Amino acid sequence: MSGSAAGPASGGRVPLAETLRPRTLNEVIGQAHLLGEGKPLALAFRSGKPHSMIFWGPPGVGKTTLARLTATAFDCEFIALSAVFSGVKDIRAAMEQAQAYLARGQRTILFVDEIHRFNKAQQDALLPHVESGLFTFIGATTENPSFEVNSALLSRAQVYVLKSLDEDELRQLLARARDKALAHLSFEAKAIDTLVGYADGDARRFLNLLEQCDIAAGAAGISTIDADFVSNALSLNARRFDKGGDNFYDQISALHKSVRGSSPDGALYWLSRMLDGGADPRYLARRIVRMAWEDIGLADPRAMQIANDAALTFERLGSPEGELALGQAVIYLAVAPKSNAGYKAYNAARAFVKQDGSREVPVHLRNAPTRLMKELGYGHEYRYAHDEPHAYAAGERYLPDDMPEPGWYQPVPRGLELKIADKLAFLRGLDAQSGAGSSEGDSD
Repeated sequence: MSGSAAGPASGGRVPLAETLRPRTLNEVIGQAHLLGEGKPLALAFRSGKPHSMIFWGPPGVGKTTLARLTATAFDCEFIALSAVFSGVKDIRAAMEQAQAYLARGQRTILFVDEIHRFNKAQQDALLPHVESGLFTFIGATTENPSFEVNSALLSRAQVYVLKSLDEDELRQLLARARDKALAHLSFEAKAIDTLVGYADGDARRFLNLLEQCDIAAGAAGISTIDADFVSNALSLNARRFDKGGDNFYDQISALHKSVRGSSPDGALYWLSRMLDGGADPRYLARRIVRMAWEDIGLADPRAMQIANDAALTFERLGSPEGELALGQAVIYLAVAPKSNAGYKAYNAARAFVKQDGSREVPVHLRNAPTRLMKELGYGHEYRYAHDEPHAYAAGERYLPDDMPEPGWYQPVPRGLELKIADKLAFLRGLDAQSGAGSSEGDSD
């Protein structure tokens, strides 16, 4: 027998998420950082003065519910639009409805779900009505509003960041679900752990999983849910992962920073999270190669080779076998000595050239393939380094005549760059002995 509520008119099932939808702020589970005593949203509700706002957070954490409760708290009419399905015609109709409410002395809250799906023109269409006070705007988005919401609209709305529910909060949600709709079911501890894990902080997903358990248990004629039943009876999707959104870029950032921070476990965790979530392993391979060049560089040139070999191994083996090579690569990169000296030197040189003028190539460095060029002095007095002691032309300059030595490359005291710094110091000493006093390669 199912414990889900039934619709009074249709006789159909009312979704568990709807049955448990909070009717007051006190019923909201989670978001204590916004709704707790003295917290921003709690203070806003207490003020009695509605203001435009944007709820930014992952799916299933209560953005729509909070928008509805805001309308109730401020005694406003509630108009909801979905940016996925609504166009200019729907926006215009909402404006007309808000004007009708205003004519009756009633304030309106216009809620736009997935506001990031509106293009610039559609977002701009809201702006004059927000400014005129026709309605209070509330947007909901899973994407970073800094990038996805027009700056003019963003500047007129307070952004509230919502968080995924933690394990304790999901267990509170289970207790409420059992009280209101699932009292006929019992859940073993491991089954609860499995459900909480697969919900991944998403309350809506968690309630959908509970509802699937209810339906499957009714079909099987059982009332006790164990971990095996959960694994066998439910369609369990991958953990939350948006291949093109903030979650994606946050996780690749975490992977890169774990490698840079010399944390092999952290690097393996974020690599595994992204693979589990469906990230393209080829994209990850490219990023791993980039990490080797950016954060290890000449401190351990083997890192670049291992990163390249891992990428080639994946191309040969594919998934899942080739993913092991990526895992081994991030371990090596994480434990390798770190240097961004080459990366910084390259960026500094590029920045200098971009803003500098077109300096002439010194005559002694110019190519002289013709007699005329030789007569003009091209290549004259060029010193062939291999013919000199230590294969080094002490005191020679390789920069434009009017350009001071920039000292862009500064080796770090780690890995192979320790030896590179020693070599540059030795060559600088030869320059000093020659009387040139060159500071090229200064490692101070």
